[in-house]
Order: sequence, then structure tokens, then C-alpha cells
Amino acid sequence: MERQIEYVRSKGNVAGPKSALVIGSSAGYGLASRIAAAFGAGAATIGVAYESPAKGSRTASAGWYLDQAFQTFAEKEGLPYRTIIADAFAHETKKETIAAIRELTGQVDLVVYSLASPVRIDPDSGEMYRSTLKPIGRDYSSVTLDGRTGEMSEATVEAATEEEIAHTVKVMGGEDWEFWIRALREAGVLAPEAITVAYSYIGPQITFPLYRDGTIGRAKEHLEETARRLDGELRESGGRAWVSVNKALVTRASSVIPAVPLYLALLYRVMKEKGIHEGTIEQAVRLFTDRLYGDGAPQVDEEGRIRIDDWEMRDDVQAEVQEAWDNVTKENLAELADIEGFQRDFLQIHGFGFDEIDYDADVTV
Repeated sequence: MERQIEYVRSKGNVAGPKSALVIGSSAGYGLASRIAAAFGAGAATIGVAYESPAKGSRTASAGWYLDQAFQTFAEKEGLPYRTIIADAFAHETKKETIAAIRELTGQVDLVVYSLASPVRIDPDSGEMYRSTLKPIGRDYSSVTLDGRTGEMSEATVEAATEEEIAHTVKVMGGEDWEFWIRALREAGVLAPEAITVAYSYIGPQITFPLYRDGTIGRAKEHLEETARRLDGELRESGGRAWVSVNKALVTRASSVIPAVPLYLALLYRVMKEKGIHEGTIEQAVRLFTDRLYGDGAPQVDEEGRIRIDDWEMRDDVQAEVQEAWDNVTKENLAELADIEGFQRDFLQIHGFGFDEIDYDADVTV
């Protein structure tokens, strides 16, 4: 948390919102967006996250500690904030959030939707839906990388059923994002000129069978359809809705998707050698300053999506990654891939891998 705040501070005043709601605020891109808004633009922030506090002999979840750290630093800087630890899909959470916005700022002018949940309970029917990361139409086999050992292996994933496809769209598509925006508008806590953005990923042909052409890809297509519909509604009052396609990074989800970990390790090496590697905080700051709050409307692709994955998808970058992918073996893995960087990121999202911490030291439970 300190490192991300220091990076934002090094950029001076970051263009951004006056008040922001981040749905999915305790890790990854959602957390980085909240940090950029608060410590870069001085915004009041409301974060919604579903995390677990410590209980008995069990520690809290990593996201719980990250949120606690955010609150500590925001308090120290005198930045207004609220955090709501609850199920973002629930009607009650939306009501609680609306009440918090009214109390803190009255309205929000940025809503970031960065939810990455494997499960959704329908707030009306009570039915439980589970998302899956599976190919569509046929089984898929590929080499992958173990984030703990740094070793290559083979992985096979069975094709998704129609029910699994539908469930994934229900969990990770745009329905809940739309519910949030409509609830905020009806309650009068969404500023007329508010921007809302949801995060997505496309990636290269290497990962298409399991990602863009798989169950998660169907959900992302639904998310993009939702963005176009919301944008049409919000434009009437001066607001906008976007999907931002972000760079591939090590997350709790991406690190266990076959093919993706190896692609990440190869990509990291290429982008670091070219001096264009970014983490979540660098992406969030560039999204705010160069896209969402730059001069005029942000540049978008033919589908109307903001592309902050532009450096990853550069022709020269992808050509080098593809060449490495075609030639990588267990013997030359360390030469072609940034195993150390991949493993460090994998450890750090779980709270480990920091050189200045003695993980063998006794602690008071």
C-alpha cells in the first residue's frame, strides 16, 4: 500500500474525480483505482468489498489487511472515506452504500466496477450462481506455470456446459453493474456528469481459447453490451459509461488459469526489457490522466472500449512474446521468462514476498 501511494505521490496532482465509489475495492485494479482517486486527486472514496476479518486462529483475508492499510493512510492524510465490507450483489449493500454516499459527499462523480467474485447469490430469487474459467465447444490443453514453484506443467480444462456459460455471465457480466448505476441514479446520489467504468481484458491469441473465447469472454461481452446501454442513458445528463480493457497482470484469478501464468511470465520479461512494464497502480494513474480525465473524450477502439492494454498489445511486444511462447521449454524457461517477477507478484498479492519482512519471526496471534 505504501509503495502504491508513493508512486501516486510522485506523479503530483493526478487528474481525477471529486468523489468516487469503487465496487470491488480491496485488491487489484479496484484498489489501485481507489488509491489513485484518493491520494492522487484528493477524492473522497467509498469502497465496497467482501473480505473476512481474523477469527480464532485464522488470519483475515489479504484484502482485509489491504483495506485496513488504506484506511490508516487515508486517516493520516485527512482524506474522507468509507469502507463497506459486504456482499456487493445484495440489495441491502446498495442501500447501505447509498446512505454512506449521502453522509460523506452527497453524490459521487466516478463509479468504478471492479468486482471479481466467483459466486453470486441472486438478491431476488436467492439462487446461487458460480462462475467458471472454461473453454467453449471443446476441451483445452496447454502448458502453464505454477506460481508457487515456478515450474512448467501441462494442464487440461474440460469444455463448459451451457449452464456453466450462463452462470459465468450471471456472475461476471454487466447485470449487477447496471443494477448499481440504476440504484444510485434513482437515489439521487450519482452526479449528473458522473463517469462509470468497468474493467475487462482481451489479451492475445495465445490465451483466447480459455479466456476471450471461453466462459469469461462471454461474460466480458455482456459487460461491454451493458456499457453501451448505460452510456446511452448517462449521456442524457452529461455522464458516460466505459469499459476499460486493462493489461494482463498477476491476480488471484489469472495465476490459476492454464496458459495465462506462462504468458504473463513471458510478457513481463519483454515489457520490462522495453521499459514499458506496468502494475495496477501505474495502469490506474495512466487511465485517469490520459483517458478518463484527459482533454476531450477518451480515445476508444472500434467497439467503443478504452484500451489501456495498448503497450501490452503493441505489435513488437506480441511478436517477441509469441516467439518465446513457441520456443519455451523447461530447460530455457528461466532465460525466456521473468519467473522471479511473476513469483514475486504472486506472493505479494497474498501478503508475502517483501524483502524487508522477516517471515520467520514469531508474532503475537
